[in-house]
Amino acid sequence: MPNPVAVPTVSTITSAFKDFGIGALGGLIFLIASQLFGGLGIIAAPLLAGSVIKGERGKTIATISGFMLLAMIALTATARTTSTNDNGGVM
Repeated sequence: MPNPVAVPTVSTITSAFKDFGIGALGGLIFLIASQLFGGLGIIAAPLLAGSVIKGERGKTIATISGFMLLAMIALTATARTTSTNDNGGVM
């Protein structure tokens, strides 16, 4: 099994910086699309960001965005249910 920890080199730092930049570009496209499409932006933004970034990275952006969308909806619904069941401290 290869060692997962290595001494950083110029090429590995350059590669990591390139990956970071592509991720930041995907995030920027996501933010712009969510603002442009309003209420539909929550669905349109990850689709647009995933289609602009080509290859495996685009697929990853779209996949993670879809997962996070449903996770956020579930967490929001759970928080609303918890807050509506709260009796406000009245005994």
